[in-house]
Amino acid sequence: MLRRVLLSMFMVIVMGRGTSLQYSSDMCNWKGSGLSHETHKKDVEQVYLRCSEGSVEWLYPTGALIVNLRPNTLTSANKHLTVCIKPFTDSKGANIYLEKTGELKLLLQDGDNLPHKVYCFSLDQGGLFVEATPQLDISRKITGFQYELISQRTLSDLHTVSDPCRPCSDTEVLLAVCISDFVVKGSITEVTNDVEQQESIINISVNGLYRQKSKIFLPSKEGVGWEGRIGTPLECGVKAGFGDFLFTGRMHFGEPRLGCAPRYRDFQRIYLEAKDRGLNPCEINTD
Repeated sequence: MLRRVLLSMFMVIVMGRGTSLQYSSDMCNWKGSGLSHETHKKDVEQVYLRCSEGSVEWLYPTGALIVNLRPNTLTSANKHLTVCIKPFTDSKGANIYLEKTGELKLLLQDGDNLPHKVYCFSLDQGGLFVEATPQLDISRKITGFQYELISQRTLSDLHTVSDPCRPCSDTEVLLAVCISDFVVKGSITEVTNDVEQQESIINISVNGLYRQKSKIFLPSKEGVGWEGRIGTPLECGVKAGFGDFLFTGRMHFGEPRLGCAPRYRDFQRIYLEAKDRGLNPCEINTD
């Protein structure tokens, strides 16, 4: 009830002359300061961002921000977008809520953000309401996060983010081959587990490079094939072992994340069965 009253008070301010409308210069990133206005006149700032990825950095947070994330083009597909935010490692000074029709749902409490933790929600669940928490010394606080808008056009689009440890279905594997940021055939040479970050870093020796949008995999030092590293949550329990896999995944906040990764012989079976039935969404050389 208290949160509803608080939000109602903020919305009244938003409708009044004291509201500050802040548009970033590049429409992707916003950086502002709570000291740039008189807090008793401008308790709420509206931020409008129109990119698929970017960042918000709020220095000396006071009052609140309403962050409006929308793609450049308005289509019926927009309601199927998922928003993911990744707080800066040292982000402090504000609570982050989902807001829809006056209801607030806590997404991240001040001080609770974990390293590398990503928070995702559907765009139709609401917008971001960032409320500064009372501070004796706001000069030592900076609230910030990166954001990404992800399409839900297929089930496998969000597998890397929403359910990374679940084995992919045959359909998801075939779709992942078509839409992933990287698709390679190779083996796991080493897995490094970081308990503090709750991350596993997988070292991969690649003998078949089908696609990569970034320079994730580079020529190996031995001069044969390629090698690279990709990340996945520690809870997935990935271990080094024998045999080839088909590794797929996407870039997430600038880092390669593991998606579907069937054993290569299983992928060959799935692919060839679909090919015989004319159900392959795209073609790939499986020799």
